[in-house]
Amino acid sequence: MTATGEPSRVVILGAGLELATRLLQRLAHDVRITLIDKNESFVFGSSKLNVMFGDTTLDAVRYRYSTVVNPRVEFRHEAVLSIDPVARTVVTAVCTYEADILVVALGAGLDPSATPGLVESGNEFYSPEGADLIRRVLDTFHERVVVIGALGPFFKCPPAPNEAALMLDEYLVARGRRDDVTIYLISPLPSPIPISTETSAAITAMLADRGIRYWPHSRISRLDGAAGTLHLDDGRILKFDLLLGIPVQLAPAVVVRAGLTAVGDITNASVPRAGSIAEGQAANLAEVLISEVTGAPLPPPYAGEATCYIETAEEGVARVDVNFLSGSQPTARFMLRMPRSQPSSGRPCLIARRAGSGHPPSDRRSRPPKGSRGRHCPTRLMLAADCRSNPSQPRRQS
Repeated sequence: MTATGEPSRVVILGAGLELATRLLQRLAHDVRITLIDKNESFVFGSSKLNVMFGDTTLDAVRYRYSTVVNPRVEFRHEAVLSIDPVARTVVTAVCTYEADILVVALGAGLDPSATPGLVESGNEFYSPEGADLIRRVLDTFHERVVVIGALGPFFKCPPAPNEAALMLDEYLVARGRRDDVTIYLISPLPSPIPISTETSAAITAMLADRGIRYWPHSRISRLDGAAGTLHLDDGRILKFDLLLGIPVQLAPAVVVRAGLTAVGDITNASVPRAGSIAEGQAANLAEVLISEVTGAPLPPPYAGEATCYIETAEEGVARVDVNFLSGSQPTARFMLRMPRSQPSSGRPCLIARRAGSGHPPSDRRSRPPKGSRGRHCPTRLMLAADCRSNPSQPRRQS
């Protein structure tokens, strides 16, 4: 609530569903929330692996904001052109938004062009469209060398390349093609999960057991499509037939121009860029904002706590509980085989249940394993930040 007794105008840039839900669960009529995103739909990160290996279709894992955002949050399908963090204003191609509370959660973008040769001679699986293209490529792939590689020093979801390698092995075995394919996994990280020696040792053993050639501390610097070679930073050259790449990732230009730090994958926090970490950041930020609105004491800083579920193909689902910031050193607890049925974690629902489905849409990696019961998410949210139409643009109608 503002000093004048009006609800606080909260503008969230990007898919800040966790934050919006928590604010409205606690503040009810004290806030009006507007969510702005250039996309009209979103895909949970790990669903792209399911698409890539043909377990589902891209259409089946797309969730339109219009069908999942709680009806009392105003969703605006608009691209953000500029951000003024001092005045707390946001300009889009349609409107200028004024906020009492402005939150940036735009996520990290992909830049395939940053690696010479990737666009012309490689493939990437970190965009929904890229994963869907690889699905079609794998349908006819035989007797070749496949390389899975991260092309930048940092990337969203550190377990993902390991999962992709294990799932590719499983995919090829099921189709009787594994003996004809050599799989390399190339990563800039020193180990699969650097915070956990136990987790890394287990994953490294799985890779070795499947004959997957794992090159840690290595990064691909360019591709030579004509020669069919990958060139690494350290001078090594590797012949390849198919690259499944994780492109260089970067903050959106509009965030860089505004000089902002933010929530999620584009923060400068000393924690991994992972969905469970972003969720924890959002939960902590919600408590901070609730304190500011209500005058309650501020909560403790975010401890960097998260639970990550890792798909290990035939071994099932592994779990890692991590804490990055509470002690003098990061800690991790690892469980290789998760029970197939666990009680609900009790965490807040992020979005409304999709019409006609039995469960809320979920991220395979950050949800409890198969067998857990989904929970119906009550939808009790709210409408809208003030919007001045830009003189040069027509006002978008809700």
